[in-house]
Amino acid sequence: MTDGKGAKRIHVVDDDAAVLDALGVILRMEGYEVEGFASGDAFVRSIASRAPDCVILDVHMPGRSGLDILRILDKSRYPAPVIVITGQGDIPMAVQAVKSGAVDFLEKPFDVDVLLERVKQAMETPAPPARGGEGFNGRDKLTGREIEVLDQVVAGARDKEAALALGISPRTVEAHRKAIMAKLGARTLADLLRIVLSDRSER
Repeated sequence: MTDGKGAKRIHVVDDDAAVLDALGVILRMEGYEVEGFASGDAFVRSIASRAPDCVILDVHMPGRSGLDILRILDKSRYPAPVIVITGQGDIPMAVQAVKSGAVDFLEKPFDVDVLLERVKQAMETPAPPARGGEGFNGRDKLTGREIEVLDQVVAGARDKEAALALGISPRTVEAHRKAIMAKLGARTLADLLRIVLSDRSER
């Protein structure tokens, strides 16, 4: 991590050279120090060295995938927050990423301003301890059906799978999910998962 004297450091892990170059340029323009890694294996070899202030990690890479890397980092209690990026995201993948320790999940192509905002938030907000999903703040705001839908989302079910399990239509599931996010103040699926899977009682 930074010692207060220099710019904050960000590690970008992506096998796409164009993405590495683009993110490097954007982040350096914002005053960050950036180091790029073209594979998960190359990044893993760097773990023993000084940790950065944030990691931007692609999911789909040759060799170790981003989710594989997350599991390694989670087991080693890696101190830097990790933002996962992917061009082929879905609800099960987002759930798995957040449960494995990611603080955020962005689908490509993403808005540059959104990415920069998420990077800043990731470095400023301490990660809450993981929980099993019971007793989170705001649960009392949800209806019984919304809690059922939320349980399906946290379990990694897609809208069609949740609809089949609950005997409702996929559009109804989507409507409930949007209502749940509004009630809990979640702007993204990653926000929602962090709220549900984290202990906010001490905040």
